[in-house]
Amino acid sequence: MAVAILGVAWLVDTSASVGFSDVIREGGFLSDGSKSIGRILDPRHNSKFQRKKRRWSLCSLYADSKYACVSFEPEDSRNLPIYSSLVVNSSLVANPAGELAISSEQKVYDVVLKQAALVKRQLSPNTALDVKPDLAIPGTLNLLNEAYNRCGEVCAEYAKTFYLGTLLMTPERRRAIWAIYVWCRRTDELVDGPNASHITPSALDRWESRLEDLFAGRSYDMLDAALSDTVTKFPVDIQPFKDMIEGMRMDLKKSRYKNFDELYLYCYYVAGTVGLMSVPVMGIAPESEATTESVYSAALALGIANQLTNILRDVGEDARRGRIYLPQDELAQAGLSDEDIFKGKVTDRWRSFMKSQIKRARMFFQEAEKGVTELSQASRWPVWASLLLYRQILDEIEANDYNNFTKRAYVSKVKKLMALPMAYGRSLLPPSSLKQSSILKA
Repeated sequence: MAVAILGVAWLVDTSASVGFSDVIREGGFLSDGSKSIGRILDPRHNSKFQRKKRRWSLCSLYADSKYACVSFEPEDSRNLPIYSSLVVNSSLVANPAGELAISSEQKVYDVVLKQAALVKRQLSPNTALDVKPDLAIPGTLNLLNEAYNRCGEVCAEYAKTFYLGTLLMTPERRRAIWAIYVWCRRTDELVDGPNASHITPSALDRWESRLEDLFAGRSYDMLDAALSDTVTKFPVDIQPFKDMIEGMRMDLKKSRYKNFDELYLYCYYVAGTVGLMSVPVMGIAPESEATTESVYSAALALGIANQLTNILRDVGEDARRGRIYLPQDELAQAGLSDEDIFKGKVTDRWRSFMKSQIKRARMFFQEAEKGVTELSQASRWPVWASLLLYRQILDEIEANDYNNFTKRAYVSKVKKLMALPMAYGRSLLPPSSLKQSSILKA
């Protein structure tokens, strides 16, 4: 479900540079052989970074400093179709050769089941998520606190509404969500940042290897250390993180999607994964009667909804980069082609096509709503706020007469402010599973 709050935070605004992809591209080493991110990101050594005014440098840490690695000491002192239901109705689809293949929806749901099982093993009936206490390793606790605080600063800078919502969470959950947010943002910047044209598949392989080290307790920098600590305290599995990196790989090699099955998998990789990362941290309400799988499924739906909304909002912007994130078969059925997208003219055919795409996105939002109230109460407000705000982008596309070629749909500050109290009110409602069971008993 945190897909929503993270989605609205890092998928909406990816224009600002994190600026560390040079290091990943070069395997984490500078030309002089010294290892780490700090020197390249330090404004004193990076003229490109100097042109962007920042209140902080995301990774301006030197590897030979005491902050370079919190969890281990390196040996080397040298210094990354309409959705049917979340319970899959059809698990098999035919491929061009006429053979049956597992659908993207089924592949993703298999991951959902795995993540839900991981959480269920750490939950007793009607009890809250067990959060492991801080490990008081001498000399590291203060460094971890500083690492988490830095993650909070990143959130506050780039995701103000999201950040405010996290302040209602318990300190442990709040810090963990910050750490997950920062990792997702850094990963997204690899293919969407200013150095994206230089990122190669091997660079993403190195970033994935670094992720595996992080989960094994070997951190490369302060921000890694925060996430490494988070995954030891909450039942967070590595697979969604790896899947997000796979989504970045798709962006390097793929600019068209032949059908919604392909697009669905992409949306899962780049957005749905965030929900699977975050549900264990946000927690399920102790009084909830919903299954763990259904809460994860709702989180997945919200991620898909957010990403579909991004796609519909950014049609013109993506086209100018030679990308079309719309199902090719559905475009053809509507009598549209890639050339129509590149021309950017709003026609009756385009309006009709957009109506069907918006309808699908809203169905995902509707599925997502079923799970928001099942979260721990302290975690609901930012999720509701994100859901309500993101869904309004679809309204703005309609208000622009479906001109998402030259007009960018956005929610005004006034509407955002109006949505916050509504989201807070909804966050106070009891779990929907309790309401449903009460109706059945009546």
